[in-house]
Amino acid sequence: MNTQTHSSTGFARFFVTVASKLSSVPAKYLFGFFILLAIGISCHSWFSSQDMAQWTRYNNYVIFKQSFFHLVHSQDLYPEYPAEHYDVYKYSPSFSLWMGVFAWLPDLPGLILFNLMNIVVFIIALRTLPLSKPRLSLFLFFILIEAMISLTSSQTNVLIAGLLILAWHFMEEDKVWWAALMVMITIYIKIFGIVALALFLLYPSRWKAAIATIVWAVVLGLMPLLVITPTQLQFLYKSWGQLLTMDHDASTGVSLYGWWHTWFGFNMNKQVFVLAGALLFCVPLLRFKAWAQPLFRLHILASVLIWVVIFNHKGESPTYIIAMTGVGIWYFTQKQTGINLALLLLALVCTSFSSTDLIFPYKLARTYVEPFAVKAVFCSLVWFKLIWDSTTGNGAELIGNNE
Repeated sequence: MNTQTHSSTGFARFFVTVASKLSSVPAKYLFGFFILLAIGISCHSWFSSQDMAQWTRYNNYVIFKQSFFHLVHSQDLYPEYPAEHYDVYKYSPSFSLWMGVFAWLPDLPGLILFNLMNIVVFIIALRTLPLSKPRLSLFLFFILIEAMISLTSSQTNVLIAGLLILAWHFMEEDKVWWAALMVMITIYIKIFGIVALALFLLYPSRWKAAIATIVWAVVLGLMPLLVITPTQLQFLYKSWGQLLTMDHDASTGVSLYGWWHTWFGFNMNKQVFVLAGALLFCVPLLRFKAWAQPLFRLHILASVLIWVVIFNHKGESPTYIIAMTGVGIWYFTQKQTGINLALLLLALVCTSFSSTDLIFPYKLARTYVEPFAVKAVFCSLVWFKLIWDSTTGNGAELIGNNE
């Protein structure tokens, strides 16, 4: 045996040993840890902001909270409000209204409850996945770092990942109205959630789902009329559309486009690029007979979760909890292969560890990892392999709950 083979074997044994130890931790304890993590991160963000001269470490929560007050006072939601926070609000008027649940609270309890909402919905969703207890534990360890990053940024990405999984679950249970509601909530938070409507094609109740989607789109879209006039709501949707258009032109983000642009000088009309990505996403759906296969439907869900991040021109580090959840579903729901394991580990190192000091020093991360969209690389490669396997039927079998 040569040195290289011996080294590879040693690494494989080390990984198997570590995985065995991690998989033996009961998932219920990990779920409890995630909840404590949400509370702890919220408290740290609030307390560490007390000595800051301007703004806070939980700036995104402040943006969401203040958008509610801007809404009820009939102000434009989308300009800058530098006296309150940095950056601008980019979600729908409906999400501003929903933030009224938290806005009346002082920042600390509001932030805690907001992050708890994110993580509890996510936990409920993960429990619906067809994973054995050991695999679910490994899955939770796999996404831990990304969950921490998203919670630290006080964003909605953990919530969105949970809602998209729940949409899949409700379609599996033929609870079409609930499934449509989950998808429409994500769309009114981040518009790219519209890709998840493709999940409905995989089920016999697709026409019922289409009707439910239209109804929920109208109901949720008009909810701000509870506090503002129709004229003001029309103005806000126009303002939101203008912001999204300008925002799209000005950024490449930590995305597939950003990776190719910074590494290879790739330039292409962004709308055409996204359209090409959407068409490629749809290619596996041409295998109509595969729609009846549980693993195929799960992998379309995984494809949605990865797609909405790597094709998002505003993709950033905290959004990768969504993509890495998709990577986890892709890997842990099928039988293992060497190439899949390699892609999983590379995604873990280059996507999750690259945002910590575990692998990449802070200066290196700021100089190369973020500007060169390193986080997008292996999530994108996983997505391309997922599309290939789903299109050609080369994927492995679904792993059952008891395996």
